[in-house]
Amino acid sequence: MEKDSNKAVEESLIQEVAAILSRDVGAIDPEIPLHEMGIDSLGFVELLVIMEKKYNIKLMESGLTKNDFKTIRSLSVKIKDLI
Repeated sequence: MEKDSNKAVEESLIQEVAAILSRDVGAIDPEIPLHEMGIDSLGFVELLVIMEKKYNIKLMESGLTKNDFKTIRSLSVKIKDLI
């Protein structure tokens, strides 16, 4: 997974968010805040589980902040830094 580019991580997150929201991938804008797209607390938990499994990120040790979860783009940049 280390060779994933920011774009590849972003595209993967777009697919996951689309699945969580039951929307088409094309309807997901990586710059729109996740909460504005409709990601609720359960959706965030689903996203966290996906991140742990897919990217082998230990969330408690990751240093992720609330700002990292603002948009898909900000989250993908942070994930790329962690993997």
